[in-house]
Amino acid sequence: MARALVHIAALIAASVAGAANADELVPYNIVSDGIAESLTGAPGDAARGRALVLARTTTCILCHSGPFPETRFQGDLAPDLSGAGNRWTVSQLRLRLVDAARFNPETIMPSYYRTDHLVRVGRNFAGKPILSAAEIEDIVAFLATLRD
Repeated sequence: MARALVHIAALIAASVAGAANADELVPYNIVSDGIAESLTGAPGDAARGRALVLARTTTCILCHSGPFPETRFQGDLAPDLSGAGNRWTVSQLRLRLVDAARFNPETIMPSYYRTDHLVRVGRNFAGKPILSAAEIEDIVAFLATLRD
């Protein structure tokens, strides 16, 4: 089972590599279990965030399911995103996207805004985050709207 999850993580990393953004990482501060300040200094756009969550290039929907009746073949490897805005604060959501391994070192969820201590990164994508700061903020804005 663990070997299969490692293989899945490698596939995810390879597929999201195409979505890599060359933007440099902006500094952020982790306080307790989250990142309180926006990575861009402004709130994200929830509509763009929804589109990113459903895009196959970000792979969110590969592992997660949620309130997306128009999307077939939603994942079941990770928590359902329904009610994410109730379960986690904006600060916690941001850190989960930036570096999911902070919560669970064994997670198969990619660290979308980290470039150090990663494994199996293609040479062309080394040193680049998977998502830009603006994309992180857009996804956070969308996930925060998902309330039961």
